[in-house]
Amino acid sequence: MIDLRSDTITKPCNKMLEAMLNANVGDDVYGEDPTVIELEQTVAKYFGMEKAMFFPSGTMANQTAIKIHTNPGDQVIAHKYSHVYNYEGGGASFNSGVSFKLLDGEKGFFDSKQIKQAINPKSFYHSPMTKMVSLENTTNKGGGYCWDVDEFEKIQKICTDNKLGLHMDGARIWNSIIAMENDPKLYGDIFDTISVCLSKGLGCPIGSVLVGRKSLIEKALRIRKIFGGGMRQVGYLAAAGLYALENNINRLKHDHVRAKEIANKFLSKDFVSQINDVETNIIIIELNKPEEKQKIIRYFTDQNIIFDWYSMGDKKIRIVTHLDYTDNDHKSLLQIVDKL
Repeated sequence: MIDLRSDTITKPCNKMLEAMLNANVGDDVYGEDPTVIELEQTVAKYFGMEKAMFFPSGTMANQTAIKIHTNPGDQVIAHKYSHVYNYEGGGASFNSGVSFKLLDGEKGFFDSKQIKQAINPKSFYHSPMTKMVSLENTTNKGGGYCWDVDEFEKIQKICTDNKLGLHMDGARIWNSIIAMENDPKLYGDIFDTISVCLSKGLGCPIGSVLVGRKSLIEKALRIRKIFGGGMRQVGYLAAAGLYALENNINRLKHDHVRAKEIANKFLSKDFVSQINDVETNIIIIELNKPEEKQKIIRYFTDQNIIFDWYSMGDKKIRIVTHLDYTDNDHKSLLQIVDKL
């Protein structure tokens, strides 16, 4: 089976498992797990930020960020494609009692001018208070694109001038850092909070980290507890994160190369309307006709190949490369696409 539904389906390698088994652990609810502390300090230092906190999932990390930046009745500005709006089960309204003001923009991007126009006037009490801006890097539904870091400073100024929290859903920030050759500390200089995922692309079985200013992350401790995210001897999982940070970030460039090669193969097919200009590890193929999709699904399923057939809509297919997608898998897939 060649599984390219997502970069979340990877499994720990033997060396990662060995690191997990040998982890030095304690009770993290008491703040006594040395491996968790090391992971949190490593991620905070990586981004040049003050403090970090380990979470069981990226959704919980994002939802905690929303909670610490807002009060019930407030509003969050985000792109209409954003994960925090589309794929977190309505958690922002359930957990924090906030609404969204959704922005348009190609590839999952918006700019500072759009944000300025979207802010509700504080004196206009009929509308919710705008309190937070959330952006996503890379943009999942937008096609794995990377934000231009020059736009961040403009967005930061708007947020500072209007006293808005600025959060990045950085589930695939590692892909952006490698593709754009960015200094991670650029992100730490701009954002109040950043969530980063260890189980997308880096091979960990579980885990995300919320990083930010010390005062905000200290608030996050209580929110994580309320959300049920307090964990005990979780250093076994934190050890996987430390291994991933040391060994699996630079290799993401191989996923990006393979994704471009897959996209180029599909471009020659007459049933393809368009494909995103691949920057990282996500390929989104748009078909000419929705009815062609079932034929394509059957063809690849018969070859023991699965993609993400459904989350992008009735005319789109998403393919995501990852570290468990081998050279042999890649050669086989390209040959199978050739024959289609």
